[in-house]
Amino acid sequence: MNRIFYILLIAIALGSCSPYQKALKSEDIAVKYDIASKMYDAGKYTKAIRLFEQIAPSYRGKPAAEKMFYMFAQSYYKTKQHYLAGYQFESFTSSYPKSEKAEEAAFLSAESYSKLSPRYTLDQTDTDKAIDKLQAFINLYPNSEYLPRANEIVKTLREKLEKKAFENAKQYHTIGGYTRDYSAAIKALDNFIADYPGTPFKEDALYYRFDSAYILAINSVESKKQERLNLAKASYANLIKFNESTQYKKEVDEKLARIEKELQQFSN
Repeated sequence: MNRIFYILLIAIALGSCSPYQKALKSEDIAVKYDIASKMYDAGKYTKAIRLFEQIAPSYRGKPAAEKMFYMFAQSYYKTKQHYLAGYQFESFTSSYPKSEKAEEAAFLSAESYSKLSPRYTLDQTDTDKAIDKLQAFINLYPNSEYLPRANEIVKTLREKLEKKAFENAKQYHTIGGYTRDYSAAIKALDNFIADYPGTPFKEDALYYRFDSAYILAINSVESKKQERLNLAKASYANLIKFNESTQYKKEVDEKLARIEKELQQFSN
């Protein structure tokens, strides 16, 4: 009796197997596609992905392939699997360049890669890659509805690169205690300002450039002191020329007074 009861339970369980579970086990790619589409439309993207992954190799060249690969890429995008989304959208635009979804896919591919960009302190290879892909999109679709967003992302990514470059230059001034290299700091900050003339970090860079020149001059040997004091004074002028109301005004004015006082001994 118990055996019959358990057989009935198993039969009921098998009979109640969901269409999704049946599709996963099915050998029929049309069934898998149908259920995957329904999962996608219902916003069940993780389940859709499992089925799309199963049928993708067999679907290339089929009439419904374009729609399937678009949904496949969107499913990765919706589940924030940025690398896979970027790759799938990129593959879609390569396979279907005349698709009405090609422009959107090209943008979403570039945007997905931009989301792989790490914080500025880390290696920025992915940031460079994302900028290249966004710029390629901008060049290809100069009138796109996605253009404002693409430009905004590029701006953010470039500022991240500038932030890293600025911090790398500034570290000669701020890191290392008595081993700080102010000559190297001046050179690094000069290079940064030349490389990024429109950077939002320019005021900070000019300040640290002045402060490095000031410290180097004040602590200089007598034979080099006058020249270095004048260079520090010129560095002060560059900062004030850039922003006469700089946030560092009180501090740099006090240091300029010290520079002027030190220079008096040479005029005397």
